[in-house]
Parts: sequence; C-alpha cells; structure tokens
Amino acid sequence: MDLVESYREDLRFARKPITWILLGALLVGLLALPWYAHASWVVRLTVIALYAIGVMGQNILIGYTGQISFGQAGFLAIGAYTFGHLKLLGVPFFLALLGAGITAGLAGVIVGFPSIRLKGPYLAIATLGFGIAVYQIFANSEVLSGGRSGLPVPKLEPAFGLSREVFVYYIYLALLLVFTVATYNLISSYVGRAFVAIRDSDIAAEVMGVNLTRYKLLAFAVSSFYTGVHGGLFAQFLGHLEPQTFNVAESLTLFVAVIVGGLASVEGSILGATFVILVPTLLSEYRWFVPVLFGLTILVVLIFEPLGLAGRWLKTRLYFQLWPFR
Repeated sequence: MDLVESYREDLRFARKPITWILLGALLVGLLALPWYAHASWVVRLTVIALYAIGVMGQNILIGYTGQISFGQAGFLAIGAYTFGHLKLLGVPFFLALLGAGITAGLAGVIVGFPSIRLKGPYLAIATLGFGIAVYQIFANSEVLSGGRSGLPVPKLEPAFGLSREVFVYYIYLALLLVFTVATYNLISSYVGRAFVAIRDSDIAAEVMGVNLTRYKLLAFAVSSFYTGVHGGLFAQFLGHLEPQTFNVAESLTLFVAVIVGGLASVEGSILGATFVILVPTLLSEYRWFVPVLFGLTILVVLIFEPLGLAGRWLKTRLYFQLWPFR
C-alpha cells in the first residue's frame, strides 16, 4: 500500500462492515425520526444539521489549515442576506443557496489575503475586524438589511404531503450528508494534504512545492462557501433576518463547536454542532450560564482532551476493540 492509499485509508469515515451497518442504522433512525419523536426534536436536529455544515467549514480553516478566524459571523451574514434577497427575487431554493455560498466564498478570498502575511492572533484579530465591519454595514444599510422591519425570507414550500418542518428537516439532512461526503473527499485529496502541510509547517510545505498563497486563499474560500450555505439555510429556517443575529457571539459559537467537537475531524464538527445547539436547549431556564459553560468546556477540552469529543469517541472505540487485552 503506497502513502496516498494509506493516507486515504486513515481518513475513511468507516473502515469495517460493522461500522457501515451502524451508520446505516443511524441514518434509518434519522429518516424515521419525524414519525416517532416530538416535533421539537425535528426542529432541533434541523438546526444541528445546518450548523454542522458551517462548523465543517470552520474546521477546514482552523483544524486542517491552521488559520484562526473569528470573522465567520460576517460570512454567515453575507450568505444569509444574499440568500434572502435572491429568494425575494424569485430564485429557486437551491440556486439561491448556491449564490449565498459563492458570494460568501468570494468574500473569503478577499479576507484571506491578510493570511498570506499574518498568523496566529494577528490573523484572528484581522478576521474579527472583518466580522464587526460586516455587522456594522448591514446594521446601517436599510437597502441591504431591510431597515427596522428586517428582511423577510419566503418560506420553502413543502412537497410529498409532508409538513413544512418535516420537509425542511429532510432537505437539511440530505445537504448535511452531501457536505460530509464532500469534506471527506476534499481532505483526502492533494488539496487536503496541502492544507495539513500548511498547518504543520508552512515553510516546510513551501519547500515541498505547496503554493502558500493559492492554498491559503483556497482554504478561506472553501470555508466561507460552507459558512455562506450555513447562512442561507439559517435564513430559510428563521424566515426573517435582522443584523443583530450575526454578531460576534455567533463567531464564538462556531469556534466553540470546532474546539469542543474536535480539530481536524469531520465527525467532530457534527458533534460540536450538536453540543452548541443542545446545551442552550437543555439549559433554557439558565441561559446566563451557557457562556460560562462554553468557556469552562473549552478549558477542560484543551487541558484534558485536546482532540475534543471526536477524540474521546475514538479512544472509547479503541478501548472496546482491544478489550479485554488492554
């Protein structure tokens, strides 16, 4: 087995038949969920699905490429408002979603230029400034944001005799599967290996022939595309947009999801999205405690489990695979 095949094998989502069987059972359970679970859980899993797409994009940038960004709320807003305006013009759902992703991706290329010179906290501050600037632009532009009344987003019409909530749930679940497969293919390709090489050592990557400018900008573009799609799905879910929705706290939420779920892990992105959505839901009576819990969780993860929830899941699997010879 050559190095390329070994690398792809290491990144495979499922390596054994039993894993595929369990994944199939999980998928069947998710497809059947609207028929046996309370409607509130359908809505929660819909939000988890759309957030997981955005967290994957953030993980491509931070986890795989090592470029820290706190400006994701800006890309989220660009994607959401692009989607909203396109829907008001009568553009079909998937074309509007594609437009939201492309617009955010182009913005990501522009914001990515500082990454050629900046690293670490300096890049984080630069991207944070971008997120704040986008928020101020939308907050002070009635043409873009719809003014005080906000921007209405036409609802997605259901089909196949399903209710709107269930139809949207299936659409978002299907998109999550598509983006999960696409992400695995991306990180197992030459592009993904170039991202990892830049993260580990950009000097060594450049010596080995990796074009730093091209791949850093590409990482920002892909990550922003994911976030733009996340924004479009979020706009469709909310049905109404206001600039206050896309403040700095939204960037921090995505950052928490990446760290807690697990850096450089696709399944960790899904687990992280689940964490940041379910925790506020379960602590609805103690909303003030949610930011405190997020901060404490990051500290615990960084100190005791740097690989996040995905790392803990991997260790648990290895434990039972080796049992009782551990």
